[in-house]
Amino acid sequence: MPKESDLYPSESPTALFGFELRRHRKVKGWSQIQLSKKIPYSVGTISMIETASRPPSEEFARYCDEALEADGALIRLWPMVSHTAAPIWFRPWLDVEATAEALRSWEPLMVPGLFQIEDYARAILSGEPGTGPEQVEEQVTARMERQNILRRAIPPMLWVVLDEGILHRPIGSPAMMSAQLNHLIELAQAPRITIQILPLSAHSTPGLLGGFVIAQTQGVADTAYIESAGILGRVTERPEDVRALTFRYEGIRAEALPQRESLKLIKEATQQWTS
Repeated sequence: MPKESDLYPSESPTALFGFELRRHRKVKGWSQIQLSKKIPYSVGTISMIETASRPPSEEFARYCDEALEADGALIRLWPMVSHTAAPIWFRPWLDVEATAEALRSWEPLMVPGLFQIEDYARAILSGEPGTGPEQVEEQVTARMERQNILRRAIPPMLWVVLDEGILHRPIGSPAMMSAQLNHLIELAQAPRITIQILPLSAHSTPGLLGGFVIAQTQGVADTAYIESAGILGRVTERPEDVRALTFRYEGIRAEALPQRESLKLIKEATQQWTS
């Protein structure tokens, strides 16, 4: 563990959070042990976050802010920290996604991040060459935190079209695939989420070039995120780009099954992973 003098808040948002957490704890006159008795986290977790060895979760930041009476100082830092686990080119999209009123998504290869369970996300992220276990866990935490937009008082409207191949592509264990598909079924019960499956029998081609998401917020230009081999995605507000993707999305969705039939197909695919 680095010594307190070895931590410089200017190094990264994670280091700044750790520095501020320690400062507020000392102002309170508490040791790490005393703080751990006030929040549902261990001394080891507090120590790793104070030394920037682990990024905090939003829940951790909120608990510490309340316990230390920091008046929102720690929770205001958390969005900066949550972005550090994401690639630089993806960070602008996180801000767009967090404030979107509606999201239209097409995904041809895997369950989209907002709908992934933790084990599915871990299996996907672990497959990236050169990624170590600690980095994977940071990315999993960040991906799970992104899903907080689904728990807002008024969550965004989500229209998601998934290729049928996603239901049959083995990622992780059969039990994990079953859990992931059941999670999709549960999500589709929410009144502001629509999940449709593009069946292989549709012979549809407009979506073969890759996945994308279109975000809408009142008073702001529509913005799109375009996937590109998982290396360098692109965020664009260019009207001609967004318009072209909107036409493509509607073409894909026109070939997709209605939600009722889509859920039936997901349930049938679940049997494949439990038999």
